[in-house]
Amino acid sequence: MKLAILGTGKIVDEVLPVLKEINGIDLVAILSTPRSLTKAQELAEVYAINQASSDYDSILANPEVDTVYVALPNHLHYDYAKKALLAGKHVICEKPFTLTLAEFEDLAKIAEQKNRILLEAITNQYLGNFASIKANLAKLGDIKIVECNYSQYSSRYDAFKRGEIAPAFDPKKGGGALRDLNIYNIHLVVGLFGKPEKVFYLPNIERDVDTSGVLVMDYGKFKAVCIGAKDCGADIKSTIQGDKGSIAVLGATNTLPELALTLNNQNMTMINENSLNHRMHDEFVAFQAIIEHEDMTATKLALDHSRLVMEVLDQAVNSL
Repeated sequence: MKLAILGTGKIVDEVLPVLKEINGIDLVAILSTPRSLTKAQELAEVYAINQASSDYDSILANPEVDTVYVALPNHLHYDYAKKALLAGKHVICEKPFTLTLAEFEDLAKIAEQKNRILLEAITNQYLGNFASIKANLAKLGDIKIVECNYSQYSSRYDAFKRGEIAPAFDPKKGGGALRDLNIYNIHLVVGLFGKPEKVFYLPNIERDVDTSGVLVMDYGKFKAVCIGAKDCGADIKSTIQGDKGSIAVLGATNTLPELALTLNNQNMTMINENSLNHRMHDEFVAFQAIIEHEDMTATKLALDHSRLVMEVLDQAVNSL
């Protein structure tokens, strides 16, 4: 994979040292805004990236680039991913994939027409503990209740209350708790149980954006509640409860750091099958293999999952 990275924000600072250590990934280019070009040039020097530019067309014209990683604010995902696909590049796009299901379907159609690989960067689907949850679900018997809580007071919330609106709180830029924190909860639940029958979203709205909210997914025989908050904090934990036991995720749903399996009338068993690597390591190892081998079967499975998540997001927004 010969990778161009779009963006110079926090997620890029976090992922660059991870990518540098993965065999088969070559860092070829980095895109920034004109205002952030100096930072892009500094990152390019540190990580031996040949091209640092604020001109997207020049990056897409670079014959060394075969894959584009879209790590930009949410509202830019669709346009930049679409342009990359039309230029014949594979695309890895940060979560949430797009702002609407229609935008996602358009990208998926273009990728199919161009025979390009399109993937969503969503950490929890590639972690060892995600596989462990799936492997232990049957032990819980009939699932009754699922509860995920990812509530974390945002460092930008105080400024937001003063009227200083960062992209993470800007409704026009896809900000809000649903797409920022709750999206990890949704990916976890949909990845384990598939598409719900009904979706309802009950948000707390300030300045036209959901600063926190409760998403209810009705699976018929059981219910799932996903809580995401940027305006308050709490113990970050998720629990899957069945009539024969429960699994608790002790920590955030983007890292799944440790699991506690408790079966009826038995002692708790702690589980941790995650690797010792950074949380983004496993997903990019998987992406590198998928792109190197042009694995369209794995691509379709990943896209099918992302489509279900986008359907939940659309239903959540439309339920307001």
